Amino acid sequence: MSVIGFDLGGTKLSGAVFSNYGKIIIKENLLLDKRKGKEVGILIKEEVKRYLNNFDDIEAIGISVPGISYSKTGKVWAPNIPGWEDYPLLQDIKEVSRDNIKVLIDSDRACYILGEVWQGAAKGCNDAIFLAVGTGIGAGILVNGEILRGSNDIAGAIGWLALDRPFFEKYISCGCFEYHASGEGLAKVGKELLQKDVNYEGILNLKKENHISAHDIFTAYAQEDPLAEKVIKQAIEFWGMTTANLVSLFNPEKIIFGGGVFGPAVKFLDDIFLEAKKWAQPISINQVKLAASMLGGDAGLYGAGYLALKQNLNE
Repeated sequence: MSVIGFDLGGTKLSGAVFSNYGKIIIKENLLLDKRKGKEVGILIKEEVKRYLNNFDDIEAIGISVPGISYSKTGKVWAPNIPGWEDYPLLQDIKEVSRDNIKVLIDSDRACYILGEVWQGAAKGCNDAIFLAVGTGIGAGILVNGEILRGSNDIAGAIGWLALDRPFFEKYISCGCFEYHASGEGLAKVGKELLQKDVNYEGILNLKKENHISAHDIFTAYAQEDPLAEKVIKQAIEFWGMTTANLVSLFNPEKIIFGGGVFGPAVKFLDDIFLEAKKWAQPISINQVKLAASMLGGDAGLYGAGYLALKQNLNE
């Protein structure tokens, strides 16, 4: 028995065929090349047909999408893909799939934690959280062995955690936490500090303000740049407060840190834990383990595969 997993991102589509033991039989990546709307749907349909033509024993297909997957309608919202505000992805896949093949779609954050539970840092866990910090921020939350999705499949959108005050209009589009501590957030905070500090003469002055990136912040931090140190110190506070809130709410066994920022920010896990201890429920914070993702950029792909396999095994 084999299953197919697809991980759709804002710029590429990854696909793989998995054995039921979690071994990747074949894996491929395709760039979206600025496709949008139905063009992205056509690309996925073509890949589904190609995989099914090459493998006779496929029993289920799992798909990870960068946004919200509405389980009641089979439609998805993917803000990084133009034209995917309410896209009928399930209908698309069923048009080219076989009747006996189950098709499962879920959010990337849900698939991240599923992947880590299956083949990564959360193996053996029933209660674990994947904190994905990249361009944006989201959390895949596993409670009693099941994904927490909420009444309308939007649970885990923790970029909108309220971690500071007062409220600013700049938080509306992405949320307070994401504004300050995502990959894009590090760059935004760096630009704001650069504009305020007229006496700053460090490394980041060599960059045009509009071109500062999270990578620049981490590079400057490694060279003990004072402005970069302020940005990272603030981010550690936000990551620590979020960890404390997750621990106090869910009492997880593990919190897995992944996404493009973790990455270079993995070295701050001890500092994040110390910050979290200030704020968290005092018993549960000493029961949780913080860990880096073992699957890196493939966490969503493995999660999509496990989504398909888990559904198939449960029937």
